[in-house]
Amino acid sequence: MLPLVALVGRPNVGKSTLFNALTRSRDALVHDQPGVTRDRHYGVCRLDPARPFAVVDTGGLSGEEEGLAGATARQARAGVEEADLVVFVVDARDGLTPLDREIVGWLRKLGKPLVLAVNKTDGLVEADCLAEFARFGIADTLPLAASHQRGVPALLELVQRRLPPDRDLSVLEDDPARIRVAFVGRPNVGKSTLVNRMLGEERMIASDVPGTTRDSIAVDLERDGRRYRLIDTAGLRRRSRVEEAVEKFSAFKTLASIEHCQVAVVLVDGTEGITDQDATVLGHVLEAGRGLVVAVNKWDGLSAYEREQNRVMLERRLAFVPWAERVTISALHGSGLRELFRAVNRAHASVTRSFSTSEINRALEVAYESNPPPAVRGHAPKMRYAHSGGNTPPTFVIHGTRLRGLPESYRRYLENFFRKRFKLVGTPLRFEFREGENPFEGRKNELTERQIAKRRRLLRFAKKR
Repeated sequence: MLPLVALVGRPNVGKSTLFNALTRSRDALVHDQPGVTRDRHYGVCRLDPARPFAVVDTGGLSGEEEGLAGATARQARAGVEEADLVVFVVDARDGLTPLDREIVGWLRKLGKPLVLAVNKTDGLVEADCLAEFARFGIADTLPLAASHQRGVPALLELVQRRLPPDRDLSVLEDDPARIRVAFVGRPNVGKSTLVNRMLGEERMIASDVPGTTRDSIAVDLERDGRRYRLIDTAGLRRRSRVEEAVEKFSAFKTLASIEHCQVAVVLVDGTEGITDQDATVLGHVLEAGRGLVVAVNKWDGLSAYEREQNRVMLERRLAFVPWAERVTISALHGSGLRELFRAVNRAHASVTRSFSTSEINRALEVAYESNPPPAVRGHAPKMRYAHSGGNTPPTFVIHGTRLRGLPESYRRYLENFFRKRFKLVGTPLRFEFREGENPFEGRKNELTERQIAKRRRLLRFAKKR
């Protein structure tokens, strides 16, 4: 549907800043440190409502072909090969470098429409900056200051003029029918490997080096007639161990991905079991009220004895989320993926389910009759009626009297009863208890003259007795 524009260039020339300026978002992670962007990041530019187009932010090309730099280069090449137009971003402050010559030579061989954006021209003489890069012989060259939004309208006009007609392309459009699934966990537990296995291609950079993924990358997938949006996130570590500013921003992006997803798949390393940091990640998911599936990765590398010990530890350490389904998988070999998708579907159906007021009140009536709440200060709490308070997660609002004194054990009983009655799995439940206001609270009972006279007679009679 939308043509695709790829942003390429050396590391730290401002591609992610330009991506955020074009998409009017903060989806791409921006930092002064070179090499922050590694995976391809897609978005939609709607600055011209009449003709939007897709934009892909790529990692910086450093000229290396080994390790993470080589994987980043392969991701960038894949983004350029599927693009309809390429915006080659250079740094006016660094000037023309030999690496820029190599990149422009490679881009010419592809034969795609090319635009040269000379970025970071703020504070410099634009004519001198353009003259230095004129030796490239690119007709469509313009100055730019992406961090200050200067030159973006001119770039937009040039891109619109060079773009081909709209074509069929899958981009991250807002689609409420898609199941938004975020893969979260500690670093190096296999999140990117799992997403690549689901997609059947090397879409994310997967490496044994912890912290390879720095940004939250969303990819669309269709499987068995269902549409998903898979979100690969950066690993969450303890705050005391986070020193680099880039990792702090990555953690913020991961927490934001948890807030925007519907189901969170928490990956656990089967060789290490449940750690305190895994419990912290689970706490973030519960606080956000999202659907939860626990996936134990690297299960294929465990012996029969280790698997049994792992199951016992999972039951003990995950006792606070007994409703969360646990799936054993191998992201490297793809085993357990069918069960994982089924668990995600069940969690999504539960966390987004809507309830009618009548069925909630019937459930509350049965729960009350089966096990009435204990008396509080000699008075029994009364639950008069209930209704739905929304979904994601399912919320039930119960009205009555003396509900503030309900013990925690009875609240857990209500949660377990509703979960069993409505067959809800993989989702937390929330209950709101609201007491009716006393209409006479704060009002003083003023006596009439007749009542005052009667009171005086009663007092005189009491004194005589």
